[in-house]
Amino acid sequence: MKIEDYKKYVKYTLGEKKSDLVLKNARLIMVQSGEVLEADIAIKDHFIVGIGDYDGREEIDCRGKYISPGFIDSHLHFESTLANPKELVHYASRSGTTTFIADPHEAANVAGLKGIDYILDQTREASGDVYIMAPSCVPCRDGEDTGCLMGADDLSKLLGRSRILGLGEVMDERAVIGCESRMMDKLEIFENRVKDGHAISIEGKDLAAYAMSGILTDHESTEYEYAMMKVRNGMYVHIREGSAARNLEAIVRGIIENKTDISRFTFCTDDKHIEDIQREGHISHNVRKAIGLGLDPLDAYKMASLNPAQCYGLDDLGMLAVGKKANLIILNDMDGVDIDRVMYRGKFIDKVYEGNKNKVDSDLLNSIHIDWFKEEMLAYKSRRYAIGMVEGEILTKLLDLDNDRFEELNLGGKKDQEYEDFGRTISKVAIIERHHNTGKYHVAKVSGYNIKNGAVASSVSHDSHNVIVLGDNDRDMMLAIDKLKEMRGGYVLVEDGHIFDALPLPVMGLMSDLDSERMNETLSRMIKRAHQMGVPKGIEPFIALSFIALPVIPEVRIRTRGLYDVLGDRYLD
Repeated sequence: MKIEDYKKYVKYTLGEKKSDLVLKNARLIMVQSGEVLEADIAIKDHFIVGIGDYDGREEIDCRGKYISPGFIDSHLHFESTLANPKELVHYASRSGTTTFIADPHEAANVAGLKGIDYILDQTREASGDVYIMAPSCVPCRDGEDTGCLMGADDLSKLLGRSRILGLGEVMDERAVIGCESRMMDKLEIFENRVKDGHAISIEGKDLAAYAMSGILTDHESTEYEYAMMKVRNGMYVHIREGSAARNLEAIVRGIIENKTDISRFTFCTDDKHIEDIQREGHISHNVRKAIGLGLDPLDAYKMASLNPAQCYGLDDLGMLAVGKKANLIILNDMDGVDIDRVMYRGKFIDKVYEGNKNKVDSDLLNSIHIDWFKEEMLAYKSRRYAIGMVEGEILTKLLDLDNDRFEELNLGGKKDQEYEDFGRTISKVAIIERHHNTGKYHVAKVSGYNIKNGAVASSVSHDSHNVIVLGDNDRDMMLAIDKLKEMRGGYVLVEDGHIFDALPLPVMGLMSDLDSERMNETLSRMIKRAHQMGVPKGIEPFIALSFIALPVIPEVRIRTRGLYDVLGDRYLD
């Protein structure tokens, strides 16, 4: 707390003045000391000014209830929720998350600094603290066709802004280890700030070199052992539980079985749709699930609050203590994370979302430029290889059709016995550059998505967000593309020559301008129908589609320049 504030509030701490509000007789979850303490919390303005025995102008009896510090999401992308960022914060904060560490690299890949400004503007008056990590990899890999490029000079323009914490996830591991100048310049600019990582395929000395560059965090561990490699190198591991990638169980089980110290572990959502947040919670879901697996409840709450606060240097957050922000959760039950009310900066969060009155720059509403693409372009360019989709994962398998590798793979949880079985599951996928009318595109084969008599299309395709379309016939694929152009971005589902439904995402082709209730109704209807059309239950139709072009996740991806072997760093055609 600043001395100016200290002088203003010290008499409330000393009990010489009555605070605005006192939460009486509560069981306080003291993550800093590892205990549950029965006491009052005195609150004045935005701050906790007393813990102990206090009187207030207003008092609320919390007998039988627990109070914890507000949860912190260590890493997320607002764009991946599809909703307006302010609305997302409202629903996530209602479930206990009061601080968000966001990396807007999706918006930056489409619209550069204007995209980052959009996230900052939309969250300025949100019901939670929103901090931004400056996107480090725009594009995420050389050769990507993005809407914008952001170098060190661009990033330096963000340094003076109050809510810019540090450098966002560094996905180009090779550029770090190889000391490439463009990456070294970015790391140097943020030398005294937190730098987030994205280490997915490096180990040993390569991982050590990556960590030694000053990269402090990582959220890409899918297994306990890989997470521990990073912790041993001094990194924090953000345990991810999102809509597509769910890694919590594997890592938390390892922590429990090995009695691992949890001080370098936090929770994050990364990419989570708003309907999932409304259905199961946000970071509250991570905490509840970890406790359900057998993690000590105090450890789970600490991983959701104090650990991320310490990681990111947020000294006014993360614990119940005098001088900290009054970001609190009142719970009916600690183990079940049954939330009664949530407080942000000393005020209870309204149950009803008040709406968003912030205007959107017109340039951000016109980002789909693919009038040049014609149906005859949907002919295959890649024939020998295919992308093998794996249920429950965003990882893919590289399939060599000539060598009949299908029999070796476990797709969809069972082994298909014959090549012909896989042959029937082959679909066609196309990626189309949508930012600058370059005319670049590619068409390849994909196995495991299994859609029958239809097609899906999306303008959300990480991280460059070109148009992606997948189907089993060219007619339906082109119908989906045309509808996507008409509504300036979004999701489209076509069945048997007709548009089944579509969800407009006109803001950069990434986010909706609808309220979440209407958006969720449409999306739920589309997801249900896509599964009825053959998409396996273990594959979320639109999220899985959105990752099929991300060239930093193994093993194989489709890019505008060809089918790309991620591990081999080479094009296959």
